[in-house]
Amino acid sequence: MGVVAAQPLTGDALRTRAVSLSGVRITFAARESGALGFTAVENVDLDVADGEFVAIVGPTGCGKSTLLNASAGLLNPSAGTVRIFGEPLNGLNRQAGYLFQAEALFPWKTALDNVAIGLEVAGVGSREARQRARDWLGRVGLKAFADRYPHMLSGGQRKRVGLAQVLIRDPKILLMDEPFGPLDAQTRQIMGNLLLELWHAERKAVLFVTHDLEEAIALADRVVIMSAGPASRIIGEWRVELPRPRDIMEVRVQPAFHALHREIWSALKEEVVKTYRETEGAA
Repeated sequence: MGVVAAQPLTGDALRTRAVSLSGVRITFAARESGALGFTAVENVDLDVADGEFVAIVGPTGCGKSTLLNASAGLLNPSAGTVRIFGEPLNGLNRQAGYLFQAEALFPWKTALDNVAIGLEVAGVGSREARQRARDWLGRVGLKAFADRYPHMLSGGQRKRVGLAQVLIRDPKILLMDEPFGPLDAQTRQIMGNLLLELWHAERKAVLFVTHDLEEAIALADRVVIMSAGPASRIIGEWRVELPRPRDIMEVRVQPAFHALHREIWSALKEEVVKTYRETEGAA
């Protein structure tokens, strides 16, 4: 276990990468005339293999979500390239499903209808869409809650509906931005195990953003650490060699887990302190 040096990829090797960021810089233009723009990330190289689970961790404001948005096609890089399965990304990433921290459920629709709507928009007939939605609600443990509206569900149940809403469209890539952030610790562990169970069944590529280093290690094949911003960059990558399948509650008590956590935290701690000091100084 240790730092993994990124290597440039070409040809067939590139096509096995679900997501490939090369030399990516993202600068936001200043709102006021004459003011300098803000560079969120600078010279980022990151590859996510088909079927690999990669977690990005870094201090607040380091550009983690910015990289995720670039991978989704929601942001265009100021420099560098984004490739999806070897092809340059132009416009929205149609091969990805995006699970945000904020809920994307329609409050006036039942859980069943919220899950089915993605298929219906894609042209699938209502009966088939609803049947497949019912199957997916069963897979996330909500078969008995199909007719309930979002306000009748707990936070964890709403997250399960959101996960089914994304996975029913069978995306090849999952882009996840602090998806379990608002949940309590116990529910986060339950949701993490559910995600691992679903991921293990189909092995989609996952790019997972989190502030929680323990969560990142428990879930991922590889943990990527970013520096404090602005102009944040990747400062280290660690492979997680803990055996799969994993149970999040159990894996966190293993000595190898704690050893890896100490190793990564030694690199991450300095960046977190930098962000804290800059925020404190700006106050």
